[in-house]
Amino acid sequence: MSTCADVLIVIDLQNGVCYSGENQLYELPNLLDRVNRRIAKYRELDKPIIFVQHGDEELVPGEEPWAIHSDLDVQEQDIFVRKIHANSFYNTNLKSLLDQFTVNRIEFCGAQTEYCMDATVKFAHGLGYENYMIRHATSTLDNQWMSAKETISFYEHIWGDRFLNWIDDES
Repeated sequence: MSTCADVLIVIDLQNGVCYSGENQLYELPNLLDRVNRRIAKYRELDKPIIFVQHGDEELVPGEEPWAIHSDLDVQEQDIFVRKIHANSFYNTNLKSLLDQFTVNRIEFCGAQTEYCMDATVKFAHGLGYENYMIRHATSTLDNQWMSAKETISFYEHIWGDRFLNWIDDES
């Protein structure tokens, strides 16, 4: 497998997800850097990049918390999908967009690991897509059961070689 899939999907790296009160996603600067390196790789190969944005009573479309983090390299040609559920395919046009681009292989990154990332990765696998990710390309917050670091490690263990394959991040 080359260093990229057919499409890069960046999930929920929005202001209101990256920052929760005085907390921010675990190792957020490293995550944003890692995601930007992947975006650059896809741009270099002229492959599509899809940004998925969650909307709810706290993430209202058009308001600052809903906006994609300003440190990410978002450009006019990128594709945007709005969602209202953890699963990025639920009641969205994501599947039809992937069909339009004849996508078989998806690379995922974003937040939050145990919610929207997990639901979308597993659903995409169920739809028959070959899923890929670089390690530590998701993040979350500490919760009452595990630290963010433990949560990420736990889900990467579940996903690896079951629901997705790892891409070496050579950059």
